[in-house]
Amino acid sequence: MSVGPEFASALAAARSGEEWALSLLYRSLQPSVLRYLVAQESQEGEDLASEVWLDVAAGLTRFEGTETDFKRWAFTIANRRLIDHRRARARRRTQPVAVGTLDSRFQSEPFEPLDGAALSCLRSLPPEWAEIVLLRVVGGLDSYEVAAVTGRKPGTVRVIQKRALERLAELLLAEREGAVTR
Repeated sequence: MSVGPEFASALAAARSGEEWALSLLYRSLQPSVLRYLVAQESQEGEDLASEVWLDVAAGLTRFEGTETDFKRWAFTIANRRLIDHRRARARRRTQPVAVGTLDSRFQSEPFEPLDGAALSCLRSLPPEWAEIVLLRVVGGLDSYEVAAVTGRKPGTVRVIQKRALERLAELLLAEREGAVTR
């Protein structure tokens, strides 16, 4: 969802604390940010998304730019929260609980989840490949914006994206053929 021509006025109102404007910015971007984070970290995606919006709110008065810049800025924050989370997880020992053991009432999704087969295949890609595909497809960012978020060159992003999509096509085809022969 895009805010459109009202973005500049919504941004100005959000900076002054107008609830309608903050809500508009949140609703326009939250589904994509959440899908990106949940696809990367299914257990912690919602918590990470909350942290992203806290950071966005804290930095809103300093933000300058267009709606595209705002989107890129929010996904850069999401990417950094994801990196921070993975670093922190690597430093601490935990015993995660299997999702299947949780009561089903805690597993409701606030958005339409990615297709199970696609998500399964996506998780089999190297993490940096999956990240680029998610930023391009779910986030709707172009290769220059993904490059800015991930710290890569746009050409590198396009090459990784091409390889990742080719691999995803192979995996989905293999899965489909496996389902037909069963």
